[in-house]
Amino acid sequence: MAITKIQSESLNLADTYDFTGTVTGAGGNNKPAFSAYFTSSQSFSTDTWTKINFAGELFDTDNCFDSSTNMRFTPTTAGKYLLTSRLNFDGASGGVAVLCQIRKNGNQINDGYDANNPSTASNTAVSATFSTIIDANGSSDYFEVYGYHTHGSDRSVFNGSFYGAKIIT
Repeated sequence: MAITKIQSESLNLADTYDFTGTVTGAGGNNKPAFSAYFTSSQSFSTDTWTKINFAGELFDTDNCFDSSTNMRFTPTTAGKYLLTSRLNFDGASGGVAVLCQIRKNGNQINDGYDANNPSTASNTAVSATFSTIIDANGSSDYFEVYGYHTHGSDRSVFNGSFYGAKIIT
């Protein structure tokens, strides 16, 4: 059935349409995209924002995530990005707050928050997750993850991830 027939008649959903052309302008490119993860636990002090070191990569489409030196995502294409991070803290006792923060160019964007409650809980893992959609200029903007806890003594982040992709706008 020709396209002209569709234009001149109502569309019958029971008809079968064979398409042999090429569609242009549809879809989009969600690159760069990356997924980074922990390769070993990282210990840090209580009540201190600490940069999280994601040294493993599941994928990195455009080599924009530095998993060896700065542990940061520096997108090379301007646009809006969906970024997410999750941190798992070990052996926390009840009432402990843990936070996960994504920073742009060293500055706080916002943070995710999770508290280990009730106050009688002990030796349980606690997770904090944060997601955001944010603009990047494609040249100098970079994104890092920081963690924070109120345990009272050193704790370890034993598992976590940081991932993101350019979204189509």
